[in-house]
Amino acid sequence: MKKVNVVIWGFGAMGKGTAEMLISKQGVEISGVCDLHPELVGKGFLDFLEVDTNHANVLISDDIDSMLNEDVDVAILATDSFTKKAYDKIVKVLRKGINVISTAEEMAYPQASNPELAKSMDSIAKENNVTVLGTGINPGFVMDLLVIALTGVMSRVDFIEAKRVNSLSPFGPTVMEEQGVGITPEEFEARLKADDLAGHVGFKESVMMIADAIGIKLDKFNQQMKPIITGVDRKSKYGEAKAGNLAGIDMTAQGYVGDKVMIDMKHPQQIEPEMEGTNTGDFINIKGYPEVNMAIQPEIEGGIGTIAMCVNMIPHVMNAKPGLKTMLDLPVPRAILGDMRDLLEQE
Repeated sequence: MKKVNVVIWGFGAMGKGTAEMLISKQGVEISGVCDLHPELVGKGFLDFLEVDTNHANVLISDDIDSMLNEDVDVAILATDSFTKKAYDKIVKVLRKGINVISTAEEMAYPQASNPELAKSMDSIAKENNVTVLGTGINPGFVMDLLVIALTGVMSRVDFIEAKRVNSLSPFGPTVMEEQGVGITPEEFEARLKADDLAGHVGFKESVMMIADAIGIKLDKFNQQMKPIITGVDRKSKYGEAKAGNLAGIDMTAQGYVGDKVMIDMKHPQQIEPEMEGTNTGDFINIKGYPEVNMAIQPEIEGGIGTIAMCVNMIPHVMNAKPGLKTMLDLPVPRAILGDMRDLLEQE
């Protein structure tokens, strides 16, 4: 059986990490890498990785069409956060008869914010007999799928609180921009007023995924955004914040049933949080019967977590029936330590 053939579209922090993980796996190969950055185009993708491998040093190209051929099984799209921005790219790949896994946060549950685009992608995927999935560490796992799984041992759910205190340091320039890392408090207020600051993307998707999964109808969704001001100079690989400026953003959100908060989300994110004594962690508390409380400390590391979710879902996406899928539709994610081809269903 031929190896699983993967194309990576977007060679930033997530794309490079995905490449490193893929070439460490059995039964899979990278046949194409697409990126528009002039410092990358025309160079071998292995030249930017710190790995020892005999994998072919495929040249990075800015022409995605040149690598979307019938031999490709899956394209991993690591370029956007929003469904609207990722849509045209996703459709281009689907129409080539190739499965898509997207890291775009809204794609984890696109029907929440973009129901018409979700219907369109589902229809196009089915027409071309392929599957599209959005996933990652969050949304995609910690504050939605894991929450849903924990409710499986309960007979009654009264209230859900999910809190993720994490470090932004592993993420690339796009996330730094979305989180306002390094901007002044005045810039934060101006961009907030202009609706030009994304903060955490995916709260609505996580809240709606949970609600739909457990069968409740929400009457209202709200979210809030506050700056996290650093008292010391901080610097990560892709971001920098001087003392007095933003190290990140504290996001909160609520899903209401009537006038009662049913789902409560808390998600402060910042670069180098340990520099001012912030301990990371993931916390889920579900009131009902029996009550369920979970704490993971430190956090499930976000960078490798997102990469692993994308890579580990490849065979499940290939096995799935055609259409738009979410993490609710596919088998439980798990690490793949053997040959990826062993998980593929034979026709």
